[in-house]
Parts: sequence; C-alpha cells; structure tokens
Amino acid sequence: MLFRCASVFCLLLVAYAGNAQTTMPIDNLTPAARQRMKDSINKTNTTKWRDEEPNVQYEMLGTARVFVPDTGIHTLHRRSFAQPWNRDMGNFGSPSLSMLFNPESRVGPSLGYHVFDIYRFNPDSVKFYNTHRPYSVFSYMLGSKLEQYAGIMHTQNIKPNWNFAFEYRKINSPGFYKLQRNNHDNASITTNYKSYNKHYELYAALVYNKEQHDENGGIVKYDELNSDLYGDRATIDAGYQSSGYSATRSSVSNALRDFTAVLQHQYVFGRIDTSYNSDSTQFTCTLHRRFSVGHKMELSSEKHTFKDLTPDSTRYLSLFNHSFLNKGNGYYTAGGDSVLTVQKWFWIDNKFTLNGFIGQPDRQLAFSAGLGIRYDQFTSDPVAVLLKDSLPKTLYTIVATSGSQINNYLVAEVKKEALKPGEWEYRADTRFFYTGPSAGNFSLKAIIGKQFKNNKGGFEVGFNQNLNSAPYSYTNYENRYARVFFDFTTESVTGIYATIESPRFGFSGGVRNYLIANYIYVNELRQPAQYTVPFTLSQQWLRKVFRAGAFVLDNELVFQQTPENAPVNVPSVMGRHQLSLERFVFKRRLKMALGVEARYNTRYYTPGYDPTVNRFYYQHTQKIGNIPEVALFVNFKVKRFRAFIMGDNLQLLFSPNNNTALYTGAPIYNFGGSGNVNVPIYAAPDALIRFGFSWPLVN
Repeated sequence: MLFRCASVFCLLLVAYAGNAQTTMPIDNLTPAARQRMKDSINKTNTTKWRDEEPNVQYEMLGTARVFVPDTGIHTLHRRSFAQPWNRDMGNFGSPSLSMLFNPESRVGPSLGYHVFDIYRFNPDSVKFYNTHRPYSVFSYMLGSKLEQYAGIMHTQNIKPNWNFAFEYRKINSPGFYKLQRNNHDNASITTNYKSYNKHYELYAALVYNKEQHDENGGIVKYDELNSDLYGDRATIDAGYQSSGYSATRSSVSNALRDFTAVLQHQYVFGRIDTSYNSDSTQFTCTLHRRFSVGHKMELSSEKHTFKDLTPDSTRYLSLFNHSFLNKGNGYYTAGGDSVLTVQKWFWIDNKFTLNGFIGQPDRQLAFSAGLGIRYDQFTSDPVAVLLKDSLPKTLYTIVATSGSQINNYLVAEVKKEALKPGEWEYRADTRFFYTGPSAGNFSLKAIIGKQFKNNKGGFEVGFNQNLNSAPYSYTNYENRYARVFFDFTTESVTGIYATIESPRFGFSGGVRNYLIANYIYVNELRQPAQYTVPFTLSQQWLRKVFRAGAFVLDNELVFQQTPENAPVNVPSVMGRHQLSLERFVFKRRLKMALGVEARYNTRYYTPGYDPTVNRFYYQHTQKIGNIPEVALFVNFKVKRFRAFIMGDNLQLLFSPNNNTALYTGAPIYNFGGSGNVNVPIYAAPDALIRFGFSWPLVN
C-alpha cells in the first residue's frame, strides 16, 4: 500500500513538472508578455516574494502553556519510540521497556497491559492546535528488512477560534529474525473551540490505537548467531516456530486495541475589557476570569487478545496444566486445541469542577474542587463455567464472565503557571476515591519552580505519592482451561525529585528518589507477585552540550542505585554521546548535521519477557552486557523539509554477534526433541540503514 502511494506521488510530481513547462514559442509573444514569462521562469524578481513561516501552536490538557512544533535537526535521526531510554526487543514496534525505572502512575481501576504504551496516542497528551493557515506534516521512514513508518497530520482553523486536527501513523516491520512481525495503527482527531468573548471553551478528542505483535519466543540456540550458516537472520531457530503452521506468521500473537473519547469544556464568568485599534476596525477582548464551571467526560474501550494456535502444555506450567493435542516442537494439527485469552475493559468517567481565579489574566492563581463518578466493566472471554445437569453429570460451557464497579472520587487543585520568563510557578493537585472497590486509592502531586530570564532555563522541585490497587490482568487469568486469581494489597509509590535546565548554557540535570512499598510485579515464575518489603531507588542524570564553532558534543549520563534484593532489573549506568558537525551550507539554503552517536549501558540482570502474559518479568539468573551501539548519521533541512540518513548498530560490523542480547525469554522445554530446557534470548538486529523525512506543507 505504501509503495503504491509512493508511486502515485511520484507520478503527480512528474505531472506537475510537465505542466510547469511551456510549449508556446516565446517569439510569438509581445515584449511585455515575454518579459513576464522570463520573470516567472527565471525567478529573478524574488525581492517581492514572502516565504512566510506558518504560525502553528498547540496546547495540551491541564496546562495553559503554548507549544510550537519541533523544527530542529540535532536529534532528528534518533530512533522513534526509543527516547530517551526505551529499548524494544530487536524489531521496530515490538514490546518496549524503559531502562530508566519509572513505576506505573495508575490510580483507580486499570487493565494493566503497558508494553506497547510508547507507540500509542495518549488521550491526556494529544495536541490541540491553532493556526492561521492550513498546515500538514507528512512523515516517512524506511529501514532495512522493510521496516516502515508513515504518518500524516493535518490541522486548520475552521474559524479563528475553532480548530480541527487529524493525525494517523502506521508502523509495519517484519524484522530481521523469524516470526517477529509488528503491525500498528494509531489515529487521533481533535478539535478545540473558544468563544469570541472568551467565556466558553471546549476541547474534544477521539483516539484509536491498535498494536499487533507476532511472538517468536526468542532465539533458542545462541551459537547460530555466530555461524556462517545463518547469515540470513530469518533462518535462525525461534522458540515458537511451527513448520506445519506457517513460515512467515507466528501461531502465537498478542494484540491490544483501544478507543477513547474525551470531552472537556467549561464556562467562565468574569469581566470583559474590550480594546480597539487606532481606526476602530478591530477589537480585542480580555477576560478577567473570576470563576468557572467545568466538566470532563471520558469514555474508553480496551481489548487485549492472546492467541496460541499450536500450544505446548509446558508453556503454561506457571499458570495451569493441560494436555494439548498439539505437542509443540514444530508439530501442528489443523483444528486442534488452541489457547485464546481475551480481556476487555470498558469505562466511563464524568468529572465536575468549580474553579476560581485570582490575579491578573496573564498570571492568575487558579484553584478548583470537584467530584467524579466512573463506571468500569472488566470481561474475560472465553471462560469454562462448570454446570450440572439433572442426572447429575459434570458439564462445561464456554461463556464470557464480567464484573462491573462504580467508584466515586474527589479532586482538588491549586495552580499558578510560569507563562513568562522570570515568574515562579507552583501546583498541587489530588484525586481521592472515597466509595467503591477502589476506595482509599489516591494520588497527590506538588511542584514548585521558576523560569529564569534571557533563556537561562529554570528549575523545578516536586513530590508525588500514589496509593493504588493491582490492575485487573494481574489479579485475573482466565481462559477455557483455567481460572487463576491473585490477591494483592494496595501498592504505595512515593517520589521526590529536582530538575534544572539551561538552554542558553546547554545544561540540564536532576535527581529523583522513589520509596516503594508492596511493589506489584511479575516474578521469575512469570506469575503476578508482590514484594512487601519497602525499598528505595535513586536516580541521577546529567546532560551537557559543548559547542566549538560548528562542532557540537552532546553528552548524557544516567546513574541508578537499587537495593540488592528488590525485584527490579535496571542498569546502574547508561550513557549516550553524540559528536556532530552542524552548519549552514549553499549560502545558508541548506542546514546539515553530520556526526556519530554512541549508546551504552553497564552489564545487568536484564528483564525477561513472557508472551503468554504479554509482560516483562523479573529474573536474577542471567546477566547481559552489550558493547556500545554506534550510529552514523546525516540530518539536513531545506526550508521546512527535514530528512535524515543513518547507519545504525554499526558496531555489529566489527564485533561478534553474541554481544547483541537485549532480553531473556520464557524457558523453552524439549525444543526439537532435545530433552533440554533452554532459556532463549531476544537479540538486536544486524547493522542497518534508515532513511526518513518530515515534510510540513502550508496552504
């Protein structure tokens, strides 16, 4: 599909170029017409041209700050969805986990699948644009082994006070290794409206995400990575391969689909000041806000599906025991047993708030209080339910089970944002569930900071605390063969942090410390578990950019300290260094950045990944260390068009491939009839080339 679109695009360009040529003899024209044609062809009268930059801004829910799209090229080449410290499983779009520890900040009911979060549009961070001209951005990236990313974003103002935006992206990557295909679709539609008198404002969004991942179970035989017989990585043995099923698609897969609608609006009461220009042809309204009534409604549906069409009973020993007709090890019987696990989550949340404002319009203190009610329904399908007939005989029927709950909560917030340099900012907000199964869950956040003048940056100090229940998928595992339940007490996460940054001096850094009690995780048996001993985890990070003429040296370092027995897998040191030559060329018509980048981390007990629960789990038996990952890149920009060409994982051209392990996998029993238990690994791809561009178009 993408290649057909590219072909049509090329044909359109050719047609455009053909239409731009003239076939009329210039000698047949009058002198004045001849001169006008020469001017249009030779472009000699450019002094009257206007290359006006688009005035594009966007907002996000929860803040009054205004942002502008990124147009830089310093980090344009960096792998999408791998920033700042995320690591996938060796294929673009595969399950991903951050090496910088970051506990889940959930409060209230949740489903609990997060390995695809980095690829999803988040309803809380979608962009609400405002632009005086229609604005579109086309993005595309092509890598080795048909690794592809395509995206389009379009926004325009229907009226000066009413904007509409649409964004869609596609990720498709078969991968270097066998049976690891990813196929993702993400889309969002947003609109925002503000009345001319500033009394009423509305933000609405529709978000759709679909992620599909074929599971290969990892590489079982490490020596095949170094063998010349397996120069084609797609021939290396994978744990879940099944020659009787398919050579291109795995019989084991995970898929996550969600749809969310958000509506947030408020009516503001206050005094309006109207000012006119010198000839009274235009006027500007300034609203001195005093209080407002706000409402936010969210509606969402989420579905997680696990399929195993060639099940081996040994895969599920940690969850249930069942003898399947398909015995694994490459043997497949069409129409035989299969394992299907489907979990669904539907919820509606309504929140009403009363808001007050103190101070001048450009630096107001806002405070609010309100209450919310939410309805949550969780469903598992298919599930075997035990019945008895009149004889009596034991019978089973396959049905779906569901449970619903209603929770009520209170919200409160005090906020003063630094919208101008030199101002202080502070904020405190809380959410507390007081009725329903989630009663007692709460979140509390507080920050204070200041923005310095003259682009010198600013600092921020913050505190947060969450008390939350275990997600549904951690407490329930159900299919037609088993119903397994786990019970956990509430988890407590407390964090305190401080950050400082200065764009002017190219410096940023920070410290963070977590105190965690009753930590909920997945243990070495690949079962949900709880670590009841409180523990602390501290982090420090530093970034410094040095500039010497056209040369730029960008350095980032992260340090993490964890207690010895805590079930957390993180490296103690991570680093990234980039040396580039950045300058304008061709009379400042082209800006380019040419350089090299290296990424590394210390040796550590890497997390394991279990496809049967679609989660990473804690393991403490196998340490993995990688040599620095090296990339060469060329980034460039012509007007608004930006593009890059890079060679990634170039260290693999000069080093043994057995240094490419990223994660361990769930044990594979009796692979190929060997009678052994193998612990597979997930490996990085070979050295590869990537090309990509971002092309903004203004009407």
